[in-house]
Amino acid sequence: MNKRVLLTFFILFSCLSFAQTYEIQYISSYNGKVLTDQSPTLVWVNEKENFILNNKIREQKSDYPFEITKVEKPSNTIVSFAFLKSNEIISNADTEAVGKQSFEFTNETKKILGYNCKKAVTKINSNTIEVWYTNDLKINGGPSVTGQNLGLVLEIERNKNSVITANFIKKVKKTDIDNIVKGSINSTDALTYKDLLWKSRFTTLKVFDNETINFSEDSKSDQNIKRFANGTIILKKIKFPKISEGELIFAELKQQSNGDAYDRTGTVFFIPQDKSQSFFDGLEKGAKTLPVFDNGNGKQYYGITATENYNPAVEMMRFFTPFGINKFNHIQLKDKNWQTINPYREDITELKPSLSEKELWIGTFIGNYDKGGHKVSLEITIHKSDQTVNKNNTVIPLFNSLNIMEMAGQDYSTMFNNDKGLFVEFTLKKDLKNAQLRYTSTGHGGWENGDEFVPKANSIFLDGKSTFSFLPWRTDCGSYRLFNPASGNFSDGLSSSDLSRSNWCPGTVTNPNFIPLGDLKAGKHTIQVKIPQGPTEGTSFSAWNVSGVLLGSE
Repeated sequence: MNKRVLLTFFILFSCLSFAQTYEIQYISSYNGKVLTDQSPTLVWVNEKENFILNNKIREQKSDYPFEITKVEKPSNTIVSFAFLKSNEIISNADTEAVGKQSFEFTNETKKILGYNCKKAVTKINSNTIEVWYTNDLKINGGPSVTGQNLGLVLEIERNKNSVITANFIKKVKKTDIDNIVKGSINSTDALTYKDLLWKSRFTTLKVFDNETINFSEDSKSDQNIKRFANGTIILKKIKFPKISEGELIFAELKQQSNGDAYDRTGTVFFIPQDKSQSFFDGLEKGAKTLPVFDNGNGKQYYGITATENYNPAVEMMRFFTPFGINKFNHIQLKDKNWQTINPYREDITELKPSLSEKELWIGTFIGNYDKGGHKVSLEITIHKSDQTVNKNNTVIPLFNSLNIMEMAGQDYSTMFNNDKGLFVEFTLKKDLKNAQLRYTSTGHGGWENGDEFVPKANSIFLDGKSTFSFLPWRTDCGSYRLFNPASGNFSDGLSSSDLSRSNWCPGTVTNPNFIPLGDLKAGKHTIQVKIPQGPTEGTSFSAWNVSGVLLGSE
C-alpha cells in the first residue's frame, strides 16, 4: 500500500515538475543606459517549450507586424510566428539553427537574480556575443535563440555595449500564449517568411509592372496605363496615403533592354495639377499648348518653367539606361558576367508635401527610337522611421528642361547658349524658412568637344545674385561595366560606358544637389541657371537637362 502511495506521489511530482513554467522579463540597455522606449522582452519557459515575445505583444497592444518565437524541446525546433496584420499570421520552422551554434566556454561566473551563471562566447556576423546562463533551474531557454542548449540564459551582451538582462523571474501556472497565437496560421518556407515579414513593414505603391517603354505607333493607352509620345512616356494615376512626419519615401525602378542597345535618358516624374494648366494638358493636346520660355536665342521652349497658372512636371528620379542590359547579354567577353536587370533606387522624402494624401499622375520616360525599347517596373515605398533629415513642409515646382515629350516634338534644352540661360520668376505667398533648391543637372550631346564629355560649371543666381556654382561631373562610370554588355570598345582599352560624363553614367541614378538659399521673404523672386554651353559642330550640339524645385518651411 505504501509503495502505491509513494509511486502515485512520485508520478504526480514528476508531472508537476515537468509542467512548471517560469516567466522571465528582460530589459535592454546600450552603453549602460536602459532603453526605456523598448518594451521589455518576455519569456515563458518550461521543459517542453520556450516562447519569446515582449510585454506589448502580451497586452495585445503591439503595432503590426510583430513576431513571436517558439523553441520546441527536446528537438530544439525554432518556430517563428509573424503577425503581419489582424488575422494574418505566417510561420516557419527551423530544425537546424540551434544545433549549429558553437561556443567558447570560459571559467568566468557571476550571479544574476541570485542564480549562479557561467559565461560562454560566440561570434555572429562578426559580432562578439557573451552569453550568461544558469543551470540552477534545470531548464533551457532565454530571450533569443542564441544559447538555447546551454541552460537558462539570463543575460546576453553584444560587442560590450548592447545588453539584454533578466530583471525578474517568477513561477506561473499558465501563460497567455493561447490568447495570442490563435486562428489560422499559414506555414511558409524560410525565404518566403522573411520576404513577407519584410514587406509588411512598409507600404508599397505599385506603379508599373514590367511595362514597355518604346517608340512605336502601336503603343496605345489602356484603362490602366496612358501612353504618349509614341510610347516613350507611360503614366498611371496613383493615390498616396497620408505620409506622417518621420516617414521616408523611396522610388525604385527596375529596367531591362527590350531591344534598344543604347544609353538613354530616363526620368520618373509626377504632374502637379494645382493650377489651371498642367503638363498633362501638353501630353494630351501637344507641347506647344503649354507656356513658352523664350530667352532670346531664337528658339522657344514649351512647358519647362513655372508661371502663375502652370507648374512643370516634378522630377522624382533621373536615371540612365545602360547599353543593352539583358537583351544583349549574348555579347560575350572573357571574365565578364553581365547583370540581367538594372535597379535604380532613390530617397525622395523631401517631396513628401506634394505627395501625401494626393492623387497624382506618376510617369516614366525613356528617350529612344526603338520598337522594342525597354521594360520597366516602378514601385514607391513608404517607411516608418525616426529620421528627420527632411523637415520641409513646402515643395514649389520651378523648372524642368528635360524634354520628356522629345518623341512628340519637344525641343532639346539648348537655352544655355545664351547668357540669360534659364530664368524663372516665382511669388511666395508666405515667408519660406531654410529654403533649398533641389537641383538635378546632366549635360548631353556632342562628341569629344560636346558638353557630355567636357566639364562645365553650373551657376545658380537667386534674385540676380550668384548663390552657388559647381561642376556636375561623374568619374565613376567604369564601375558599372557589367551592366553594359553592348557598350562599344575602343582601341585604347576603354569602353564607351567607362568614359566620364557630365553628371551621369550609363546604368545609374543622378543624385540631385540640395542648394541652400537661406530664408526667403514673401513676395517675388527669381532663379537663374547659367551654363557655358558649347557651340554646335555640324549636326552635333550640346544640351543640358536641369530640373529644380524649391523646398522649405512656411
